Amino acid sequence: MNYDVIVLGSGPGGYVAAIRASQLGMKTAVVEKAELGGICLNWGCIPTKALLKSAQVFEYTKHAADYGITLDNAKADFTSMIKRSRDVAGGMSKGVTFLMKKNKIDVVEGNGKVKKGNTIEVTAADGTKKTITAKHIIVATGARSKELPALKQDGKKIIGYREAMNLPTQPKSMVIVGAGAIGVEFAYFYQSIGTQVTVVEFMNRLVPVEDEDVSKELLRNYKKQGITVMLEASVEAVDASGEGCKVKVKTKTGEETLQCDIVLSAIGVAANIENIGLEEVGIKTDKGKISVDQYYKTNVEGYYAIGDVTPGPALAHVASAEGITCVEAIAGLKPEPIDYNNIPGCTYCSPEIASVGYTEAAAKTAGYELKIGKFPFTASGKAKAAGAPEGFVKVIFDAKYGEFLGAHMIGANVTELIAEVVVARKLETTGHEIIKSMHPHPTMSEALMEAAAAAYGEVIHL
Repeated sequence: MNYDVIVLGSGPGGYVAAIRASQLGMKTAVVEKAELGGICLNWGCIPTKALLKSAQVFEYTKHAADYGITLDNAKADFTSMIKRSRDVAGGMSKGVTFLMKKNKIDVVEGNGKVKKGNTIEVTAADGTKKTITAKHIIVATGARSKELPALKQDGKKIIGYREAMNLPTQPKSMVIVGAGAIGVEFAYFYQSIGTQVTVVEFMNRLVPVEDEDVSKELLRNYKKQGITVMLEASVEAVDASGEGCKVKVKTKTGEETLQCDIVLSAIGVAANIENIGLEEVGIKTDKGKISVDQYYKTNVEGYYAIGDVTPGPALAHVASAEGITCVEAIAGLKPEPIDYNNIPGCTYCSPEIASVGYTEAAAKTAGYELKIGKFPFTASGKAKAAGAPEGFVKVIFDAKYGEFLGAHMIGANVTELIAEVVVARKLETTGHEIIKSMHPHPTMSEALMEAAAAAYGEVIHL
């Protein structure tokens, strides 16, 4: 079985790379040991968004009176929410299966291991092995929930994100360790349906990679929602021997013990680079990631790597873009390398968070003189009408040339707004061009135009 391209892993990097390779006329195969679509589609991005939507709908019912609607005895059915989430993921996975057939891509089921000589050995579930070869092999094996020595996951009481979206019963209380995207999303979901949630974060703010103003706004909102937040704190040990969990937390003022039903470890992800043959082939790694060039070549000819196993951001859309760039380079199309300073980040908590480019602190560190504008959604007619006045849009421009350095948003549906900034920055759009680009009224998108106007002292509605 000889191919032009074999992709090891079928996540948002792997299956996208395979489809693009097929579109470019290459005979292509995908090796997958679990479900097509990988973690993102089956146990990450998609099913979590389904859960978060259920939480949001339940929130609407609790505040129905604010919209002039009377509802009695609305209840969160945890089991039904989980089932809906799994059904959504299942449907999407079937969609990837359809795309494989449509693009005439062979799917080889089993655990793949790269070998010398442009070969992959695939071990099926029954233990049988076969080898397939290709001119080009792309490693796209993704990542898994990271573990800490003091926070070993048992899959029952101390869990990762995968178990968090498939628990048999709703916990009464939960401690979430880590306040990145995974942690704050699950914090919102579980708190909104009635679980008592405590978030423990080692850094001094929530969502530490975001602009500091966004972190402050999210903290204010989470406290209002009833989520307990412990910053500059670390979990030293978890005793899960009893009925629940005793969580020993070290803070600036000493140690305290928290009682809860479930501990969710949300400290990030670790790349799946073990036991896939990298050492045997001689593929270099550094700090738990596969070393690649701008077109995702490894140090060994004919072997490539994309997505979470490489040093870039562990985001689905990054993996997809890397897969396309890698395959187009293989095909000789000479694609433009990815600009990693123009990658949008989205967090689907409530209120949502979206950002791209420099934070204010990073822009100052880079030596720029700044013009900064901020427009709160309390001044947005659409946001007020929707009953979602929380948050703001913050934009950062270079004072000298008007370069659009970054944007940071927190509020309802801002994950749908950030793409405008990504395109604007790609096209080297200036602040004045944003101000003079007519935005429809009433929309949330007006906040971006108003924030840009605020940066230049021209804001109308503040």
